[in-house]
Amino acid sequence: MSELTINKRIASIPASVTLGVTSKAKAMKAAGETVYSFAAGEPDFDTPEHIKAAAVQALADGQTKYAPVPGLPALRSAISNKLKVENGLNYAPEQIVVSCGAKHSLFNIIVALCDEGEEVIVPTPYWLSYPEMIRVSGATPVFVRASQDNDYKMTPEEFEAAITPKTKAIIFNSPSNPIGVVYNRSEIEKLVEIALRHNVYIIADEIYEKLLYDGAEHVSPGSLSPEAQEMVITVNGFSKAYSMTGWRLGYFAGPQKLVKAVNALQGHSTSSPSTFSQYGAVAALEGPQDCLKEMGVAFAERRNYIYDRVSAIDGITCVKPGGAFYVLPDISKFGLDSVAFAEKLLTEEGVAVVPGAPFGVDGNVRLSYACSMENIEKGLDGFERFIKSL
Repeated sequence: MSELTINKRIASIPASVTLGVTSKAKAMKAAGETVYSFAAGEPDFDTPEHIKAAAVQALADGQTKYAPVPGLPALRSAISNKLKVENGLNYAPEQIVVSCGAKHSLFNIIVALCDEGEEVIVPTPYWLSYPEMIRVSGATPVFVRASQDNDYKMTPEEFEAAITPKTKAIIFNSPSNPIGVVYNRSEIEKLVEIALRHNVYIIADEIYEKLLYDGAEHVSPGSLSPEAQEMVITVNGFSKAYSMTGWRLGYFAGPQKLVKAVNALQGHSTSSPSTFSQYGAVAALEGPQDCLKEMGVAFAERRNYIYDRVSAIDGITCVKPGGAFYVLPDISKFGLDSVAFAEKLLTEEGVAVVPGAPFGVDGNVRLSYACSMENIEKGLDGFERFIKSL
């Protein structure tokens, strides 16, 4: 019998470090150990009641059959209206595809858009799945190392210098994972101008758009002009804003040609997301939004607390996040790479953080504050003790 072989692109994909750390922390807890986890980018709030009630009602009404591949017409219509009212984007429902999470939407877009020999620009630090999705498509990720001196924001000059005749797209994430930076309108205008001049598509990952602090404004790159919207693919979902991580619902809006290609791809892979979950998503968009404000207040309080404590530790530098729910302290002065630091911290103090290496910054670790204040306080006690022991 011949030896089993795996597709080379798939075989080269490393397991998700974020999920791996989260799994190890859960296993330690299950074994009776005390663990304070900053690993998962998952809000600790329950999904709001009116959203759950809509899904329950859909089940009671027998909405348990296949939905159209790109999503329920009612949900695509609600998304179209949301994008117009909140983001200044004019997409018809037919230009929207609902998938099994924003991660799935990004995967579909990249695989459908990019090809062998093409390049996709990825500002560093980046969400760890972007490069792997690009490699699966056959394209090559091109990393632009943003400076901590510029709050890890890619400058227009750095962006333009990375463009080659092979450049197909750039992935733009604001507010961002893992650092929480938010680009302002002027910065986005300059990046969009360069992208349009060089005919580079912008894949705008806007999953954290609702999580903003200190009066920061979210600006969708596609809203700047009709020309910009033609070159921007806007990605969003329900996991972060509405605490619907397990519902697995995301979406994108973009050019009709890309929508057609993704519909075909999704039709031969997952088909549509679960039908009754989509009714919950309609309620999320069209129902009361007070839940967003309540969660936002809690996240802001946690952000201020965790940033103040971490940045006060001798030897650590840290950019204050303007959005999302992560901090990315620089731990490079302590003589350990990020993987060794994270492993030693978990073993000695029962504190789980994510190494920065898979985000392209091996001198940093990521802490998520999408967890309770008690977890943050006690976890940071252990974090500080560990730093002092080095």
